[in-house]
Amino acid sequence: MWLFKKKEYSSDEELLKHYKQSGNKDLFADLFKKHVSVVYGTCLFYLQDKDEAQDATMQLFEKLMLDINNREIDNFKGWLSFVVRNHCISIIRKNKSQSKNIKSYYEFEYEDANYETEEKINAVSDDVMLENMKQCLPKLKENQRLCVELFYLNNKSYQDIANQTGFTLNEIKSYIQNGKRNLKLLLESASTPLSMTKNKTK
Repeated sequence: MWLFKKKEYSSDEELLKHYKQSGNKDLFADLFKKHVSVVYGTCLFYLQDKDEAQDATMQLFEKLMLDINNREIDNFKGWLSFVVRNHCISIIRKNKSQSKNIKSYYEFEYEDANYETEEKINAVSDDVMLENMKQCLPKLKENQRLCVELFYLNNKSYQDIANQTGFTLNEIKSYIQNGKRNLKLLLESASTPLSMTKNKTK
C-alpha cells in the first residue's frame, strides 16, 4: 500500500546521514544490506572459510552500527572496504597467535593501510592501472611484480602461475591483490594528467 512505501535515498551517504540523525536501526540495516554480499565475499576471500566469513559479516554489522556514529564519512563504500579488510586481517592475526591453523593463514602477506591510503587506491580505476602498468611494474616487490605481470600482461591463470613459479594459489592471489593496490598507489602519487583524465572519463 502506498501509505507504507519506504522512502528512497539518492545515495549511501544520504541514507547514512538520516540514520545518524534518527538513530533508526532499520535505516542502517537497509544500508548494510545493500553491501552485504560484497562484505561477505571479501570476508570469504580473506578467511577462506564460509562459517568464519558469515561470523565476520555479522560482527561487522554490529561493530559498524555503533562505530559509524563517531565517524565523518564522505565515501561510505570506500570506508566500508577499508574497515572490512582490516577486520579480516585482525581475525587472521588473532587466529595465528592462537595457533588456530588453517594453512592459507600462513600463505598470505598482509599490508596495513589507513583510510587515506584506501581512498587513494579507489581513486584509480582498473582501466587506468592496466594502461599504465608497465611503467610501474619494476617498482613492485619481486613476487608481486612477477605474479601481476603473468596474470595481467601474459593472461596466465592462477594455476599456470603456480606451475611456473611454485607459489601456492593463495600466495598468488595475495601477491596479485597487493601488487594491484601498490600499482594504484604509485599511479595516484604520480597523478599524471593522462591517467587522471582517463580515470574521469570512464
